[in-house]
Amino acid sequence: MEIIEVLKALAHENRIRILNLLAKSELCVCELENIMQVNQSNASRHLAKLKQVNLIEGRKKAQWIYYHLNEKMLSEHQFLKLLIEDELNNFADARADLKRLAKYNNSSLSCETLPESNLFSK
Repeated sequence: MEIIEVLKALAHENRIRILNLLAKSELCVCELENIMQVNQSNASRHLAKLKQVNLIEGRKKAQWIYYHLNEKMLSEHQFLKLLIEDELNNFADARADLKRLAKYNNSSLSCETLPESNLFSK
């Protein structure tokens, strides 16, 4: 994969936020959309772009696809690992996403029950 395409894929806030969340936990589209508070179409579009440049991978479980970081890609491009592990700590939206992820992980909700819950209601 050409590095220019990878850099282009990083040029959107929601894709950076997705990478930040996937660095902490394997997640499906419905979990990402709820945690990030975006619609399914938005989350899916950004996941597709990240997958296209091999930054993430997915595994199918029942009817869901669970996404995770492509560790091989991160080990080949150390700056990506540095970005995800260090630089995102300075990004307020990424920190807020991690707080919502922790709240979700501490709940008894699952991918099936999260969309109907009011876990992230203000």
